[in-house]
Amino acid sequence: MYVRDVRLRLVQLYAGLLLYGVSSSLLVLAGLGLDPWDVFHQGLSRTFGLAIGTWAIIVGAVVLLLWIPLRQRPGIGTLSNVVLVGLTMNVVLGHVHAPNGLAVRIALLVCGVFLNGVATGMYIGAGFGPGPRDGLMTGLAARGHSIRVVRTSIEVTVLATGWLLGGTVGVGTVVYALAIGPLAHVFVPLFAHGRSTPENALEAA
Repeated sequence: MYVRDVRLRLVQLYAGLLLYGVSSSLLVLAGLGLDPWDVFHQGLSRTFGLAIGTWAIIVGAVVLLLWIPLRQRPGIGTLSNVVLVGLTMNVVLGHVHAPNGLAVRIALLVCGVFLNGVATGMYIGAGFGPGPRDGLMTGLAARGHSIRVVRTSIEVTVLATGWLLGGTVGVGTVVYALAIGPLAHVFVPLFAHGRSTPENALEAA
């Protein structure tokens, strides 16, 4: 029974990470504004070259190094997140062209935000460790800081830096910021199936 549960959780983890990469790609294709971290990744891509997914991997690895002084321990989900999301974005964005019609772009935005919330619930709910960026937030919060303040400070910083580097900030950025919290609040407990995981604190952040 335990082995079967672990296998199902692994399937959920990797399905969630793949979906996260696809949903993030939909936001890029919509061209109406990205989440703060992808604004940063896109800004780096436009300024220094390399694909946005490649920068997501590089930044994820650098952020993971910041876990060391915080004494955070990555799980298999953390390490998989660093690689798989960025690779998925590179595959999708390398084969799908951005649409021109505004109605289609709005549809991509809405689908991207919603599916990103579902994907967040899946990979966090699997209980194999948070993503590197989420772990940085919880690690700093564990040092006595408010997770809301930490999360806001980090995301405002990467958003502003990404915007200065040429990343896309727009209505999609606002929609994402308003929607991702409530979506995670629904989908993290749903996919955790009653399990208590340290990452569940994020959905209340």
